[in-house]
Amino acid sequence: MDIFYKVIALLGGLSMFLYGMRMMGDGLKQSSGGAMKTLMQKVTSNPALGFVFGMLVTAMIQSSTATIVLTVGLVGAGFLEFRQSIGIVLGANVGTAITAQVIRLMDVSAGDTSLLYFFKADNLAPLALCIGIVMIMFLKGTNTTNTGYILVGFGILFMGLIYMSSSVGEFSDELSGFLTMFEDNYFFGFLSGVVVTGIIQSSSAVVGIIQTIASSVGVTFCGVFAVIIGVNIGDCLTTFLVSRIGASPKQVRVAMIHVIYNVFAAALLSLVIACGRAFGLIGDNIWNMTLDSGGVANVHGMFRLIPAVVLLPFSGLFAKISEELVKDVPLDEEDILIEENLKELDPRLVTNPTLALSQTAHLISHMAEVAVHNYHACVDQIFKYDEKRTTRINQREDLLDRMADASNQYIVDVSPHVILERDSQIQGFQIRALTCFERIGDYAINITKDIENMREREETFTDTAMKDLKVMSDAVEKILKETRTAFKRNDPEAAREIEPLEEVIDELVDALKARHVRRVTDNVCGVYSSILFENILQNLERVSDQCSDLAVYILGLSNPEIAGKEHEYIHFVHHANDARYMEVFRINHEKYFGKLV
Repeated sequence: MDIFYKVIALLGGLSMFLYGMRMMGDGLKQSSGGAMKTLMQKVTSNPALGFVFGMLVTAMIQSSTATIVLTVGLVGAGFLEFRQSIGIVLGANVGTAITAQVIRLMDVSAGDTSLLYFFKADNLAPLALCIGIVMIMFLKGTNTTNTGYILVGFGILFMGLIYMSSSVGEFSDELSGFLTMFEDNYFFGFLSGVVVTGIIQSSSAVVGIIQTIASSVGVTFCGVFAVIIGVNIGDCLTTFLVSRIGASPKQVRVAMIHVIYNVFAAALLSLVIACGRAFGLIGDNIWNMTLDSGGVANVHGMFRLIPAVVLLPFSGLFAKISEELVKDVPLDEEDILIEENLKELDPRLVTNPTLALSQTAHLISHMAEVAVHNYHACVDQIFKYDEKRTTRINQREDLLDRMADASNQYIVDVSPHVILERDSQIQGFQIRALTCFERIGDYAINITKDIENMREREETFTDTAMKDLKVMSDAVEKILKETRTAFKRNDPEAAREIEPLEEVIDELVDALKARHVRRVTDNVCGVYSSILFENILQNLERVSDQCSDLAVYILGLSNPEIAGKEHEYIHFVHHANDARYMEVFRINHEKYFGKLV
């Protein structure tokens, strides 16, 4: 049972290490805010620039997997082209070696009067924990809280290492024997690195374990080099599996690049070491050299850096291989744009709210286009019926529902990661906006069904009724166009033009209903067609109501005094006798009432 508790202690230390690394990375990502998005957008097709960027980002968030998964998401979102991502992937492989260099602080040895004594892990870790928890619990401000999380994560990471080191020391003989068995069987050493990394899903953690063993019992270069090469392969396989879930072909290609590169890198390292050993370039002094934590970090760093520098010029070749292995899936031409927009809501981006919400904004903007398109189609059915058009209207409505459901769920998934007040405001606005566009699509379907019912009963509207519907649909067309423009531009000034036009439409509906009642009482129109006429008017009016709601939401996004008090604002503008409001109302009233004959 003694060995069981030793293993549990080691796993406990590993758990602290992994949690600390994740907490520190999350804090760093949150503190970056929208900067990550801005920097990503500035990456060009120059692989060298992408390489440096990928290395720096990975060094910051302490995870090559996180960087590559984020890159996969950005490629799917359209921020990056596939070939732009290659340099980032190669850079991420190098950046992850920074974690090992940080861990070597475990090896700092100095007296308590030396400045280096401050940097010993068992001194630095509790200090970071103390400062971090004070910043989280007692100080205010988003940046302060994020910094606190970074410090606490840093402290937990090193406390986990200290705990692992203590556990390793208790069965040093067993671990030493385990490692030395691979000195003469490099394939199994390589395989162990692949398997263990695949299980733990973190190359930094596995290298951290090796560093802990090196600090406690020492390891030799020949005993661990194959393991470290295997760690690199295991890391990329894990990332590939994570990144391809629900991904498009171009996203899978990014993950495939990571695998292809690491296979080439492993082959290159193995060839160099084999040739170096065969030709005496790697002598016994290096081959049997005992490595401490810093030595393992250096070997790991060289194994990451040297292949990256050598293979970076061949990034175009990796791209061609990836494109050959992962083919595009042909899509129906009419729905390509909608499907591409749906794929932009990549689950890998939800941990960065600013970036994720910019993607939902893009999709909701496309929802607006689809909803307006369906409105045009349903109006065309009133004046020139086409059975094929009805089929397409129903298909488009299904797509609208998918877009609304996907957007709504994505916004909800982002919620746990929202820290900034502005992101929270945008969340609320987007939920309201997508609801408006979904309902506009529903009203288009209602109108289409009314027209279908009329045709089944072989009913028709009078010429006067058709002219009235043309005036009404033109007015709704205008308010839809202005609302779509205000939404896409997030333009409060344009949004202020909506409400006076909506009031004109309300009065127009009342006037058209009164005119239709006279036609019914004069026996010009039948009862059933009269019901359908009023149904169509009601649905057109509801479309304009949604435009009015959305316009006020746009105003609330720029003016906190309106947000949450939309009904009060509408009541105010209707009774304020504002000169601009009255002028817009007058112009539209004369325009559309002047068309009634």
